[in-house]
Amino acid sequence: MKPYIIQSIRLTVVLTILLCIIYPLTITFAGKLAPGQSSGETISLNGKVVGYANLGQKFDKPRYFWSRPSAVNYNAAGSAGSNKGPSNPDYLKEVSNRIDTLLKYHPYLKRGDIPADMVTASGSGLDPDISPEGAKIQIQRVAKVRGLTIEQVTQLVDSHTDKPALGLLGPAKVNVLKLNVALDQLKK
Repeated sequence: MKPYIIQSIRLTVVLTILLCIIYPLTITFAGKLAPGQSSGETISLNGKVVGYANLGQKFDKPRYFWSRPSAVNYNAAGSAGSNKGPSNPDYLKEVSNRIDTLLKYHPYLKRGDIPADMVTASGSGLDPDISPEGAKIQIQRVAKVRGLTIEQVTQLVDSHTDKPALGLLGPAKVNVLKLNVALDQLKK
């Protein structure tokens, strides 16, 4: 019995040093090498910080590209999904209302043209990205409201589309905040 107790104490000490000292210091050091030095990558417009690159924000004015819906109304203090399944009637009504809103502002679309990410919230409720398809269905509306050509806005979306890492890891995505800041900086 005594050898097991000594083994357990040694293992506890080793794991305490590893997990309570070495691991946190390693993560802190790695964070300091990241953009924003672990404080988050801020996005600025005209010298004023307008948001964080990795934190979703609500955009619902017709002149901007819209974000993915949020189950927590973009509140970073309470990030979470809705936990409602696809058979939940309240959830189905929410999704149906989102589809109706998209069709109202995008009359050139059909229900089947709407990507799922534009009507369903992400698991965190704070996803800053939409799919390239989600951005492309909005190009015509944004161009018309801003008096820009479809080609100008399409080029902007294409230049702000992040491809999968190494060409195969993860989906292509468009950061909505970065895209909207670039849109505000675009000259006619």
